[in-house]
Amino acid sequence: MKSKSSAAWVAWFLAALFYFYQYALRSAPAVMMPELSASLGLSTIGMASLVGLFYYGYSPFALVSGAAIDRLGARAVVPAGALMTAVGALLFATGSLTAANVGRFLQGAGGVFSFVGAAYIIGKHFPDSRAATLIGATQMLGMAGGSAGQFLVGPLIIWGIAWDRLWIGMGIIGLLLAVALFVILPKQEAPVERGPWVKNSARALAVVARNPLSIISGLIAGLLFIPTNILAMIWGVRFLQEAHGFAYGEAVLRSSMVPLGWIIGCPLLGLISDRLGRRKPVIIGGAAVLFACLAWILYGPADVLPPYVLGLLAGVASGSAMIPYTIIKEAHPPELNGTATGLMNFICFTFSALFGPVFGWIMESVSGGGSGLEHYQMTFQPLLYGVALAIGLTFFLKETGPATRVRVENLETVETV
Repeated sequence: MKSKSSAAWVAWFLAALFYFYQYALRSAPAVMMPELSASLGLSTIGMASLVGLFYYGYSPFALVSGAAIDRLGARAVVPAGALMTAVGALLFATGSLTAANVGRFLQGAGGVFSFVGAAYIIGKHFPDSRAATLIGATQMLGMAGGSAGQFLVGPLIIWGIAWDRLWIGMGIIGLLLAVALFVILPKQEAPVERGPWVKNSARALAVVARNPLSIISGLIAGLLFIPTNILAMIWGVRFLQEAHGFAYGEAVLRSSMVPLGWIIGCPLLGLISDRLGRRKPVIIGGAAVLFACLAWILYGPADVLPPYVLGLLAGVASGSAMIPYTIIKEAHPPELNGTATGLMNFICFTFSALFGPVFGWIMESVSGGGSGLEHYQMTFQPLLYGVALAIGLTFFLKETGPATRVRVENLETVETV
């Protein structure tokens, strides 16, 4: 029994480590925008579109990954995702615009298998009382990768290391990770295949999609993810440089505080939710704090609060975006965990795929070639509306936390007696 428990922890950690890796690839372009623009000959909109291709791969393959993991098990699927991600990094390093586009798409398409695989392992091998904590810990490692993609890669760029060499190195790391996942993930995870694979997968997806909790949870997570995925990880460094006049190194440090906040907030808010046995109050509280932080970042004075505090607090609060992943897991049977998580990822990151280029287009339209604070305010003001909408949608969620289930079971016992 102990050996099975240890194997489950190792399997989860490897999948979470893969999530760390893909998040590092996701955020790394933010600290090398000038180098990428010069090498690939792209404008602001062109760079936003290239970087956003990650989400065009991530979103549709979220559906594929969930169904595939439910039918075939993590060991048969997750290493293949890591291999795709690594190949994407190597293609991105070639300096060819066509290869970079394909590579960025593959990074997203392969990277989605990491979180879905980790969530599948959590649902299959760990009790519900640990679900929110472990999903939060998975996101913690992911955002640690997001922070590393800026905090570590930025200084390497400053020291003169060519951007393409960095991507080659990251591609090699991905290849080694794919091998480790294939060797170490347990073989016995795959369920017995019954009936036509495509038909059964489509039926499972239809069951999950017809549950209103699935759609509402995905919308909430997507609206809470956008400020981190787009403002912090893509535009954060440029925003601090152009709108507030920070030097490059200082801008990188301040921007990296947001994913660092996720490292703290995801497991912390997950733990609080598990201790309370409730999900909705944690989502609403975190989203309200995120709204206040975004409003200050866009409209408040930059020199009143201590350095790094605002970005860190915004990251901690936005960790509430992970709680809907626990809700959707609790709202479906274990055999649909992968499909449910995949649909969540599809909805959530479709937002980033669709709106990433939109924000680039808005910025170019309102700035007219400039890049002042007022241009960033006009461009990213919709983020505030999105967070407010997420808070409103949370009131329509059905509470799925353990405290609610215990209360229902107690009521049923009393009625029986």
